[in-house]
Amino acid sequence: VELGRGASVGSHAVVERDTRVGERCVIGVGAVLGADPQDVSYRGEPTRLEIGHDTQIREYATLHRGTAASGRTVVGSCCYLMAYVHVAHDCVVEDGVVIANGVQLGGHVHVEAYANIGGLTPVHQFVRIGRHAFVGGGSRVPQDVPPYACAAGNPIKLYGINRVGLDRAGLPADVQAVLKHAFRLLFNSRLTTTEAAERLRLEHGDVPEVVRLLDFVASTRRGVLV
Repeated sequence: VELGRGASVGSHAVVERDTRVGERCVIGVGAVLGADPQDVSYRGEPTRLEIGHDTQIREYATLHRGTAASGRTVVGSCCYLMAYVHVAHDCVVEDGVVIANGVQLGGHVHVEAYANIGGLTPVHQFVRIGRHAFVGGGSRVPQDVPPYACAAGNPIKLYGINRVGLDRAGLPADVQAVLKHAFRLLFNSRLTTTEAAERLRLEHGDVPEVVRLLDFVASTRRGVLV
C-alpha cells in the first residue's frame, strides 16, 4: 500500500494490497479500498487500485481493484465520493467527479471529468458518463450519458444540456448555444445520428466541445440515451 503525503485514514477503514492513495486524500470511517474484485473470473491476478491527489472518499465507500481485463481501477484527483459509494473493478473515474451517497458503479464504468452523479443511482457495467454531465438522483443508467448532458429518471431520459454545471465551469454562452443546437439535432430531430453528426462537423467542427460530443456518440458500445 502507498499513502501519499498528508493522506488521512479514518477509524475502521481498510486499505488492502496493491493500492496507491495520492497526497492529501481523506478516507472516511469504515471505507474499504483495494479489496478483491467481485468478478467470478478473477483468479488472484496482480491488479491495482490507483487514487489521485486531494480526493475525498467518505464513510463506508468501497473501491475494488481491477481484473486482468485492464489491470487496474482508477479514481482521479479532486474527486468527492460520498458515503456508501461503490466503485467496481476496472472502473475509471476521472478528475473532479462528484458521486453522491449510495451510487453503485458496475464493472468497467467510465466517468469522465467533472461529471456529477446524484444519490442512489445504479450505473450498468461498461456504461460511460460524459464530461460535465449531470445524472439526477434515483436514476437507473443502462446506457451512455453524453458529455454536457442533464439526464434523470427511471427510465432515464435526456433533458438537454447541463446548463447549471456548464455555467459553473465557465463555459461561454456562445459555446453553450452551439451545444444546445447539437443536442437538438442529435437527439430531437428527424435526422439520423449519422446525418446529424455530418451536419454538425461541417457547421461546428471547429468547436472542441462539439467534436468531443460527436466522438463520444460515435464510439458508444451500449448506446446513448435519448
